[in-house]
Amino acid sequence: MRLKEALSVLSKSSPYAVSTERSTKNQNVLDTIKSYLYIQMPIELAVNKVISSFGANDKKVLFLCGSSGDGKSELLTKAKVDFGSRVKFHLDATHSFDPHGTAIETLDKVFNEFETANTSLVVGINAGMLGNYAEEGQNLLIRSKISTYLNNKNESDESVTFINFEDYPKFEISDEGYKCDFAKKLLERITQRENNIIRQLLEKEKLEQSDPASLRLIANFELLSLPSVQKVIIDLLFKARLMRDQFLTARALLDFIHELLLGNGYLFDNLFAGGDNELANKIENFDPAHLRTKEVDRFILAYDLGLPDIEFMGFKNALHTFGIKHINSGAQYLRLFYLLKYDDFANNYHKKYLEDYNESLIESYIKVYQLHKSYSGDSKQKISLKEFYRDTLISAIRTYINRNAPKLGKKFYLLSDFGDYQIAAPAELAMDIKSIIASTTTNSSFFNAKLKLQDKQFKLPININLLSLLININNGYRPNKHDKNSVILLDELASEIIQQAKAATEIVITGLDGKYHLELDDDDIMVSEG
Repeated sequence: MRLKEALSVLSKSSPYAVSTERSTKNQNVLDTIKSYLYIQMPIELAVNKVISSFGANDKKVLFLCGSSGDGKSELLTKAKVDFGSRVKFHLDATHSFDPHGTAIETLDKVFNEFETANTSLVVGINAGMLGNYAEEGQNLLIRSKISTYLNNKNESDESVTFINFEDYPKFEISDEGYKCDFAKKLLERITQRENNIIRQLLEKEKLEQSDPASLRLIANFELLSLPSVQKVIIDLLFKARLMRDQFLTARALLDFIHELLLGNGYLFDNLFAGGDNELANKIENFDPAHLRTKEVDRFILAYDLGLPDIEFMGFKNALHTFGIKHINSGAQYLRLFYLLKYDDFANNYHKKYLEDYNESLIESYIKVYQLHKSYSGDSKQKISLKEFYRDTLISAIRTYINRNAPKLGKKFYLLSDFGDYQIAAPAELAMDIKSIIASTTTNSSFFNAKLKLQDKQFKLPININLLSLLININNGYRPNKHDKNSVILLDELASEIIQQAKAATEIVITGLDGKYHLELDDDDIMVSEG
């Protein structure tokens, strides 16, 4: 078998992309490769624990909920091998038994059979179908259980348990930074040196094949085998999750790796080539060849003009160790520099551009996320958190609210604007430390900032795009239509803050003829000018 054929199991167009029940008697090499690539995830342990708890006389239901391509079928196909003799499985609730029937009708039949049988039931179901059955299904008991779960996210009761892939995110942010165990383990499994059927086929390919496509595949595999390159890939997947709200599913990741290895170019080009893979489509936006900095522009110009650079030539000549021989543009080299940024290679010419690949926004996001997730009252944490709220969040909120009255100063917030006259009120918007301590943060794509004004509490979900907007506002940026999603969140919060600020006993009116302070003193209004 050729390496290309072996890697075809990764492709979303492969018949192996979706798990089906195959007879163990008809297993072939591709089945062996797919089994080898299987990565056990924490959610599988949770599923197996619940199924193991089903007694012989129990009549219980487990719903494994998620989205398309996340690995439900794979997980349940494996579980069925272990528990299928005493538990009924319905692997995919989007399928119908009858070509003329619907998936809802099939579920009705499954639940009716469950009620007349004496075994427990496990159902793999997409979130959308879960909602559809709650609306349209015939089994009133199951509909009620699903509705309760969807409304309250109540994980289980005595008879029905829900386990959701959403509760087992692929990316986690901890005190040590972020991690994605699933992607890391999969990349390591594909490229590991020992006891790896794929690696064995690679070595065979090296001995027997010399055509350009095979040599490029070999070079791509060797690049992918570098831990530093795997880290860059995971960084980009994390960046796509934070900045483009792109979920990471097992099927999408496998197909993405297939495209990295077997795309039309070298891995560093395939990484940013886009295409119909949902991950590649988002990562294309982060192409380092699109960066415009002084050093990057200088390199592109020198390359295009063919200017002599002994250091670059030394780096270029060393690329034969990876089998890389045909790079035809400065943009390709910039992608290669980016791919190797964590690694020492040759004379390290590529590290001249490390500063140009700065990821300070992601680093800032992780730092603030960690503070909200793990806040314990430590003095250093408190200082850092106060600094974020004072210098980034509250400063940006005030600047945004006062964008049409920039001279109001730090104490006042604009309430109303009447042509040449503006009305503002003082407001001590502050960090709500008690709410931060009491809150829980589990989703790596956002954290909830907690604020207070007088006795009113506010919550602002902040993702990396909103954090970027807050930083930019403090640097003088005026939001526009391209910031629509983030501005909606800011507008909602600004409206709530202004409403609360209207309860102040003091206002200031500014106009063409000066500034007037009005302060409520018992039943009297004291007016002063200036």
